Amino acid sequence: MSNVAAGPARLPSASFDKGIGPLLRGWREQRRVSQLELALRADSSARHISFIETGRSRPSEEMVLRLAEHLDVPVRERNALLLAAGYAPHYPETPLDDPSMAALREGMERLIQGYEPYPALVVDATYTVLAANRGIALLLEGVPERLLVPPLNAMRLTLHPAGLAPRIRNHREWRDHLLAQMDRQIALHRSDALRALYEEVAAYPVADRPDSGEPAEPVPYFALPMQIEHDGRLLSFISSISTFNTPMDVTVAELAIETFLPADPATAKYLQTQGI
Repeated sequence: MSNVAAGPARLPSASFDKGIGPLLRGWREQRRVSQLELALRADSSARHISFIETGRSRPSEEMVLRLAEHLDVPVRERNALLLAAGYAPHYPETPLDDPSMAALREGMERLIQGYEPYPALVVDATYTVLAANRGIALLLEGVPERLLVPPLNAMRLTLHPAGLAPRIRNHREWRDHLLAQMDRQIALHRSDALRALYEEVAAYPVADRPDSGEPAEPVPYFALPMQIEHDGRLLSFISSISTFNTPMDVTVAELAIETFLPADPATAKYLQTQGI
């Protein structure tokens, strides 16, 4: 199943036909930063920030990048700010199947394969699965083929009533965790595509599981686990998400590697006996 897709999802950036002022003000207000505070961070003045936001002053390319850095604007949206100010994009968006990305692809493949037998996958900004190892394939056993037609989407596979949802023992809690995660990302990226995905999966019914009558042995989990049934066993995983530091490419900035660590000895032992 370890396949890398041809390229990243293209998230629509904010409109820049009205100039940089409204965009900059929107990011500043979203980050709850005053003009004075932003000016102090960027070694400027509140008056200059005000003039930029009202269209009375055009910032230099360096100033745009500096302001974006201090507002923690995503790389894709930094390009939108530059375009709105009349400059060329600073960050390229290289397709993942481009020859120049070979080292990145091979590195991600080695990483998720080296994590076996534990599940690991690579997703883009809209949770399209770009690569996955055999641990993920194990968890997807029994999922209908119609949900496994590329491009796979991790959120749909997890929360769809015909996907993994019926097997997730703590579905309500795990669903709430995933929706909160997406909501934070929407606030950061302001992506229409991500918002549409959120609304779709949030509308899926919540799987209410009947009480088995057998209380599970309490485990002192250090983070919320995903508890999922597989072949008559209950497996527990703690999810961890890794991203790239200081990305200089939009594609790389929007990649995330998610790994699932066994949350108890029984899960680890079971996976190690699966011949992965």
